[in-house]
Amino acid sequence: MEKLTFYALSAPEKLDRIGAYLSERLIRDVSRHRYGYVCIAMEALDQLLMACHCQSINLFVESFLKMVAKLLESEKPNLQILGTNSFVKFANIEEDTPSYHRSYDFFVSRFSEMCHSSHDDPDVRTKIRMSGIKGLQGVVRKTVNDELQANIWDPQHMDKIVPSLLFNLQHAEEAESRSPSPLQASEKEKESPTELAERCLRELLGRAAYGNIKNAIKPVLIHLDNHTLWEPKIFAIRCFKIIMYSIQPQHSHLVIQQLLGHLDANSKSAATVRAGIVEVLSEAAVIAASGSVGPTVLEVFNTLLRQLRLSIDYALTGSYDGAAAAVSTKIIKEHEERMFQEAVIKTIGSFASTLPTYQRSEVMLFIMSKVPLPSLHQAMEAGKAGENRNRLTQIMLLKSLLQARHHPCVSLGFQCSNMLTALPSSFLDRLLSAALMEDAEIRLFVLEILISFIDRHGNRHKFSTISTISDISVLKLKVDKCSRQDTVFMKKHAQQLYRHIYLTCKEESNVQAHYEALYSMLVLISIELANEEVVVDLIRLVLAVQEIAQINEDNLPVYNRCALYALGAAYLNLISQLTTVPTFCQHIHEVIQMRQKEAPYLLPEDVFVERPRLSRSLDRLGPEVFFRQSKISEVLGGSGYNSDRLSTPYIPQLTDEDRLSKRKSIGETISLQVEVESRNSPEREERAPAEEITYETLKKAIADSVAVEEQERERRRQVVEKFQKAPFEEIAAHCGARATLLQSKLNQIFEITIRPPPSPSGTITAAYGQPQNHSIPVYEMKFPDLCVY
Repeated sequence: MEKLTFYALSAPEKLDRIGAYLSERLIRDVSRHRYGYVCIAMEALDQLLMACHCQSINLFVESFLKMVAKLLESEKPNLQILGTNSFVKFANIEEDTPSYHRSYDFFVSRFSEMCHSSHDDPDVRTKIRMSGIKGLQGVVRKTVNDELQANIWDPQHMDKIVPSLLFNLQHAEEAESRSPSPLQASEKEKESPTELAERCLRELLGRAAYGNIKNAIKPVLIHLDNHTLWEPKIFAIRCFKIIMYSIQPQHSHLVIQQLLGHLDANSKSAATVRAGIVEVLSEAAVIAASGSVGPTVLEVFNTLLRQLRLSIDYALTGSYDGAAAAVSTKIIKEHEERMFQEAVIKTIGSFASTLPTYQRSEVMLFIMSKVPLPSLHQAMEAGKAGENRNRLTQIMLLKSLLQARHHPCVSLGFQCSNMLTALPSSFLDRLLSAALMEDAEIRLFVLEILISFIDRHGNRHKFSTISTISDISVLKLKVDKCSRQDTVFMKKHAQQLYRHIYLTCKEESNVQAHYEALYSMLVLISIELANEEVVVDLIRLVLAVQEIAQINEDNLPVYNRCALYALGAAYLNLISQLTTVPTFCQHIHEVIQMRQKEAPYLLPEDVFVERPRLSRSLDRLGPEVFFRQSKISEVLGGSGYNSDRLSTPYIPQLTDEDRLSKRKSIGETISLQVEVESRNSPEREERAPAEEITYETLKKAIADSVAVEEQERERRRQVVEKFQKAPFEEIAAHCGARATLLQSKLNQIFEITIRPPPSPSGTITAAYGQPQNHSIPVYEMKFPDLCVY
């Protein structure tokens, strides 16, 4: 070998002939089963290959590859392994000159086949599979960086390489169950086909450029489909974790787009398959670097929301093709569709958590725009099935919103400090429209979403139960001074929020959860967004809620009335301690004590429990158990609060939105009531009645103005036409007549101004020293219209 190597290095031009001779000998020895000589020939070739890195190596490599191919074609496992080892050594050599006439197609096919070996002997099978994986790794290393080589990223190669690696990854469980513990195993035995396949897959993906990602991911999706690996989803998630961590971070969004496309392609697959894809998406989104969902952020959410809508349809119709369930070929299980819907909602949260703040606001607005609401712009589906579909869609989308808002991956650090940007008008208006819907579950979701926005200091959990706590310092509330942006937000939207809180309180279908959410909402506004004016308005609002229970125009059940009383007591108890006005605290405390003695069923401790203790004699209660507006106005007015505003009872403004909602109590009121509050007349009776602007008056006003404009336009057209078409004599006569009329009027005016009528008593100088002249000065005269130019 030493002599041969020296000779080859001395005369490099002889290398190709040496290679051809060795190749011929090896092929002959393989066919004659002289395996000792085969090993010697391969050893000689390996050593020559390692030693000779000169420019003329290309022809020698041809002979070498021909010999490796011959060994791989053999049925003997040892020869296959020998050939693979030689190929791996060759793959690690960096050649000086690239070669563009070599083809590795045979090697890709053969190594992929070895990866799927099903030899009877488990140890031999493992060795062959490992050889196959090493061979594939060698092919990738040899070709991936050489532009003149065959493109390994072509689908024809990727469709063999990727499934071979996944096949070995997939059989990890079988290998693990048989292999000895790592402590007993020697260093060589430690490496299994699974670990090797994972390493090779990571290396392959790590080398993938932007344009090659698609070809590398597509075979993964096809493999998971063919082997029904989406349903247990453990392996699918593992695969995509490997992919997401291996590729370059800037390419993450390409993988996510591939998964979204695959989800669309599987729209009519079983719910478990779709749920698996969505779970994988969720995991991938968490790994994806922040903001790398790519330029089509809304497209991601559009796809997910479309799948959610389809799933709702499938669950309601019972089939994938809209046919009757009996005719449909596939049976749909409702609980599986529900699992899929939950998976989509979780994924929406995962995606939202990877987005920057400004994009998350956009996404929430986008989701909200998809919620079907009973408004002029968005038609609701009619009929029983349509109503069910609307309701399910509303609930699912509001759940998505809540998930996008409160995802486990999102820290409190995200909380947007500026409420104006966090809750833009377009979003808030749609959200509050949903707050007036009949469905109790939907109303609760809306309250929870609003609470999640307002609670920026994590105080929400402290108010999960309603109580009249005697000292709120134990709650350790985090309170910041109301910022300028928050003040602007409240000036803009406070009346809207109060109105919806007030109207939600009147709902008959409210349960304990609704009152807890309303209490949290009131308290969080007081902590997060309150200045002096807001505090005053909130107190007025709560007193108005007490009045709802007192007067009971809506015939609310006893529980609801007691709950409203208890809600008012808990809130006023808390706000009185926050304002720290001793006389205010004293009044609230006195009323609460009186209730404890005479009417404990008006306090949260008796109402918001598993078995509420209620009383039917609510209408026979004395005034001492109620919070009095006059008293509160007096005590807070003495501390600098606006007593006039405090003594004005709160009345919600009724808007067109109420007509559009299905609420019967307000649905009949079409008019817009404009409340005019006067500081000078605080009492409700003394105030001027609200001006009523009905739909008819608005219509008439518009119609009138249009009619006047039409008349004016017609008159002008006639004048222009007359001067264009009439004969000269007629125009002259018309103008002459007008001129004569004008002259006569002027003469009258001159008569008046030149000779004013004499005053009967001349000029009188009054005792107060002001002369009074009876003639009218020119500037005060009323001239006819003709005189005004």
